[in-house]
Amino acid sequence: MRVLVLGGAGYIGSHTVCELIDAGEEVVIVDNLETGHIEAVHPKAVFYQGDIRDRAFIDSVFDKEKIDGVIHFAANSLVGESMTNPLKYYDNNLNGTKVLLQSMVAHGIDKIVFSSTAATYGEPESIPILETDRTEPTNPYGETKLSMEKMMKWTGVAHGLRYVALRYFNACGAHVDGHIGEAHNPESHLIPLILQVPNGQREAISIFGDDYDTKDGTCVRDYIHVTDLAQAHILAMKYLMEGKESNVFNLGNGVGFTVKEVIETARKVTGHPIPAVVAPRRGGDPAKLIASSAKAKEMLGMRLCVGWKPEHADLEEIIATAWNWHKNHPNGFAK
Repeated sequence: MRVLVLGGAGYIGSHTVCELIDAGEEVVIVDNLETGHIEAVHPKAVFYQGDIRDRAFIDSVFDKEKIDGVIHFAANSLVGESMTNPLKYYDNNLNGTKVLLQSMVAHGIDKIVFSSTAATYGEPESIPILETDRTEPTNPYGETKLSMEKMMKWTGVAHGLRYVALRYFNACGAHVDGHIGEAHNPESHLIPLILQVPNGQREAISIFGDDYDTKDGTCVRDYIHVTDLAQAHILAMKYLMEGKESNVFNLGNGVGFTVKEVIETARKVTGHPIPAVVAPRRGGDPAKLIASSAKAKEMLGMRLCVGWKPEHADLEEIIATAWNWHKNHPNGFAK
């Protein structure tokens, strides 16, 4: 199959492109390089630099390339920034998706896998979070992602589009061979922030609150290796290729680790003491966020009904792949 990966020069997108090409699939990448990196573009992929909000541009890509399906990573994704600049998120995430879907409908392309987020749920009703739980986002990032899902749903009703939305929390780790990895500026994710300490880029890691109702008082989060995420997006595309109906799936390891457990594991992996400093709680941080992946494991299968399951769920392995990337690329893709 020939797949268009939007945001294919970004973190999760570049790993998905790599997995697709390793599986023998043909890939076309569209990325405006606002947060993506030209160095992360796979040499065997066809690359177009441009913005999905530009209808003439995205039309030209569909005119030139025979595309069987689209995997959509092209969205802004910083919760804090979305709170201070919500209109940026409505413009890029919602308007960009509207233009994309208009072009897809015009070109008869009816399959899309969407990289959504567990931020669509807001404060969880229960743990683990199920796909049937209420969706009440607490920030514009989650709100726009949920609106993107609904836009695909109603485009499906009107025009026959079929979609899979994948909701997950914390993507982490790096490609096992270390040639691509996480490179955000500014960085906001816990594991890269922790690894900045042994890399000499910060003196200590902050723990925001140690008085939560958890086993060690720190927040519990669900971490998923970026390669497992990539495989889930590919399985979702194959699910649609088999003619199956639109659906929403949670992705996660289903376990959850506390902030202190992540720091302690990073100390073990790096051999560095990694000083930690307890800071006040941040507003809006739930004590526990763990997603149930039972539905994905059951339904996201290929013809032999082999469902998705995370292959890199061990926290030590996740951090080891991240450390391999960050210690050799302390400034990301910058030389």
